[in-house]
Amino acid sequence: MKIKKCLNYLLDNVFYREKKNGYIHNRTTKLDLNEKISKTKTMFGLNMMKTWKLLPSTVPYLINRPSSSTAVATVKMEKPPSSNSKPRRRSSYGTSRKSILKKTFKQEQVTFTAPFSDEPHVAIIGGGISGLICAIFLDKRGIRSTVFDTGLHGLGGRLGTRIIDDEYDSLVFDHAAQFFTVNDSRFAEIVNVWLDKGLVREWKGTVGELKNGGEFLPFLPSPPRYIATRGMRFLADSLLSQTSLVNVERPCWISKLEPFNGMWHLSENGKPRGKFDAIVIAHNGKCANRLLMTSGLPLIAKQMKRLELSSIWALLAAFEETLPFLENTEVAFEGAFVRGIDSVSWMANNTKKLLASQSDGPHCWTFLSTAAYGKQNKVPQENIPTATATRVKEGMLEGVETALGLSKGSLPKPFYTKLQLWGAALPTNTPGVPCIFDPFGRAGICGDWLLGSNIEAAVLSGIALANHIADYIQSLGTDPGEFAVGLNHEFQPLEGHDIGQFPGLGSEEKITEAQVYELAK
Repeated sequence: MKIKKCLNYLLDNVFYREKKNGYIHNRTTKLDLNEKISKTKTMFGLNMMKTWKLLPSTVPYLINRPSSSTAVATVKMEKPPSSNSKPRRRSSYGTSRKSILKKTFKQEQVTFTAPFSDEPHVAIIGGGISGLICAIFLDKRGIRSTVFDTGLHGLGGRLGTRIIDDEYDSLVFDHAAQFFTVNDSRFAEIVNVWLDKGLVREWKGTVGELKNGGEFLPFLPSPPRYIATRGMRFLADSLLSQTSLVNVERPCWISKLEPFNGMWHLSENGKPRGKFDAIVIAHNGKCANRLLMTSGLPLIAKQMKRLELSSIWALLAAFEETLPFLENTEVAFEGAFVRGIDSVSWMANNTKKLLASQSDGPHCWTFLSTAAYGKQNKVPQENIPTATATRVKEGMLEGVETALGLSKGSLPKPFYTKLQLWGAALPTNTPGVPCIFDPFGRAGICGDWLLGSNIEAAVLSGIALANHIADYIQSLGTDPGEFAVGLNHEFQPLEGHDIGQFPGLGSEEKITEAQVYELAK
């Protein structure tokens, strides 16, 4: 009882208010506490300490937003960012959705009141096409940024290309994004620049629909289809070449976000990675959810958790000769959307697509599974069991054989194969908003899933968030409420093919006879 009385006296009488470093503090010589005394009493009752001496090391650091606002805006920080903290070991199978949701919704909102730095610096976590475009357009607005990406071989995310040059001759595979179309005028302007620089070109090869049994219907040549000249990763790695205010940290896995002294402090497994005026989350899936669940950004975390993603298997296979077709199939296609096969939704000949001048040599094919097959055979993508890999590989090759109308066992055996699971492949729902931005927490999200599931959507999202952040910084943050975007948008189902949306081509269900034609006999 004596200890309790002492604690109550301390809470009710000793503290005075002091404004410092852009935050409003309740201050003593040893402790920083929230002004809401009743809440603090509850949080730090006697059951949380055994002796009075433990009190200073037990009380956390609390940040308030100004009292003039009615929204909840406090966030707990047990201590300033430290390089000595050891990361908590996680299960190899990740954190359950229920666990993440529980932690996410318990968060309290962080609010920054400090002015921006004289030279604002933005952290972009994720080096896919959306994050890279965001960095480019921040650069255009005179704002520095650092892109953090986990890629070992290069930037790009789903702009992935695998090149094998060891004992084989130039095996090249686009193993995620296959091609793109253009529908928006803003994206068209960007693609024209890429064309002029030789980063992309029009894909003139035959692309169409392959039905179970070998029936192939080519698409009309319009709208144009575009590919990167040397593989999709080449496009991603080339985008930042003309920027002057963009730094890249790769490979780097940002594991923690901490607001402190008016800035966001980023760290990688306890190692400081810099402090920033604002942050951009340009990736998704379980890693993004883990990062956000204790960051002090509950509104952004809530929207990220609403995102639903498909899983897709990618099988890369190299054959000595081109694949056989039925005798009555007159077209050796370069790419095909596959229908009626459980295990395969897309197949493309990378050799013909990317190395058109190569008349002989191996033929490198990319086979992508259906979303249903990916879900049925989903495992931790970082540690795929051998039995699962064997089953999936055999199932997909059998699917290719059936799609081509070949007899069982007649598909040539590939001399090289590589299997990869895209555990967070493509979005299946969307809020239909170009970007998400929390002005109080100075944090935003960009990505294709906010508008669709293709490269165009990713680019438009990156542009939108970059300009929004630049406008907010230019406003000096005087009226942050006006800059809130997408924090409460409801999600809707997203239509499209299993490997994404292609404006102008239509979805798998909407391909009609007007979009395909029979070759002249």
